[in-house]
Amino acid sequence: MNAPDTPRYPWAERLRTACAGPDALPYPPDWLGMDPASEAEIRQQEERLGRRLPPSYRQFLHVSNGWDEQSSTSLHLLPIAEVGWTRDVAPHLAEWGPPPGTQIRELPSDYFFDYDAPQDPDHFEVGDHIPHTLHISEDVEGNVYLLNPYVVTSGGEWEAWFLDTTSAIGGTRFRSFWHLMEDAFRGHPS
Repeated sequence: MNAPDTPRYPWAERLRTACAGPDALPYPPDWLGMDPASEAEIRQQEERLGRRLPPSYRQFLHVSNGWDEQSSTSLHLLPIAEVGWTRDVAPHLAEWGPPPGTQIRELPSDYFFDYDAPQDPDHFEVGDHIPHTLHISEDVEGNVYLLNPYVVTSGGEWEAWFLDTTSAIGGTRFRSFWHLMEDAFRGHPS
């Protein structure tokens, strides 16, 4: 059984592993990406957003306030002060969703929650949620990471999206931010 203060997600260990290997840049041994975000910084942003952030993302921020990996993954996560709703920080991307002011529709009863099944990035249904997603990364060559606060697990995790916007919206959905990052660190295109 874990002690109450044991993190649910071992971010420090995972980030060290991501920075290791024969092709790793010469980072200091204790480098984990960026300096950690303080609880006050995270809470301030949560107040501004009007929602508590999902646990895996909050815990990541406590270890590294953003991520700028200089590698083939082109993974550039924004510091907490720069994240925001897609409609506010990337209005061009929000245009793929409904017009501003449109009410957010309930998920259809056949919404596909099986994240382990193969997904077709060309048939990624962003629908009404894209303007209301949390934009957490830089747009690198048309690729962006988003968190969807309208698909939440019983543990408070938000569905995470990798979006490829190079020609049309295509992407992959993940159970959580942790799962999205695991995929990225494995070097998958998402």
